[in-house]
Amino acid sequence: MAYKPQYGPGSSTIAENRRKQMDPSTKLEKVRDISDEDIVLIMGHKAPGAAYPTMHPPLNEQQEPDCPIRKMVVPIDGAKHGDRIRFIQFADSMYNAPCQPYQRSYVASYRYRGVDPGTLSGRQIVECRERDLEKLAKELVGTELFDPARTGVRGSTVHGHSLRLDEDGMMFDMMQRRILDKKSGVVKYVKNQNSEPLDKEVKVGKPMDEKWLKAHTTMFHSLVGTAFRSDAEYVEYVQRVHSNRTKYGYRPEE
Repeated sequence: MAYKPQYGPGSSTIAENRRKQMDPSTKLEKVRDISDEDIVLIMGHKAPGAAYPTMHPPLNEQQEPDCPIRKMVVPIDGAKHGDRIRFIQFADSMYNAPCQPYQRSYVASYRYRGVDPGTLSGRQIVECRERDLEKLAKELVGTELFDPARTGVRGSTVHGHSLRLDEDGMMFDMMQRRILDKKSGVVKYVKNQNSEPLDKEVKVGKPMDEKWLKAHTTMFHSLVGTAFRSDAEYVEYVQRVHSNRTKYGYRPEE
């Protein structure tokens, strides 16, 4: 019998959205166009068009000893060239942001090779070889995983964002890396993720409306969205995990 992956329990829209995002066989909905140059500017690791700095020689020049595992695993492009490791980090508002920290790590693990995702306090980071990072970052920002107002690319000074929105509906950012243009309604990054001012504004599109956000979010929220308790299957699953972990430390055979 062929194995069918199960990406999560639940019958609610939230559960369906989570499974869709995690399933690599499902194409993510493209929402906006982001250029390669703009992605590089937002991340702030190097100047657009500059050569990729390296941390070791290309793999075909290293003359490594013979290894069967090395023959089995096809290296990603950045590893082939010896690229250094760089990151992109996201913060998500609790007010129906399309994604959220733990979900982002699941998505990165299922959809991409050669990545190191991590969930921290209210934020999520993806580390990868630089040229591969640029490709996946473009997808993370250009698809339904991102909203210009409720999602922020933030490398430093992240906290204080989740529990409030500014008067214009933008998620609070102490460093004001992005602003809402009142005339065009477009969100523009004026600083990179590390809060360094940009010479060129980076436009990431208009915020999605509340109807779209509620339909696409992966967050349970009893006040502005779908209450967790309304999904009986999800509640049962979480309670089972909590009970097993408490009683047996995930080792019920003992």
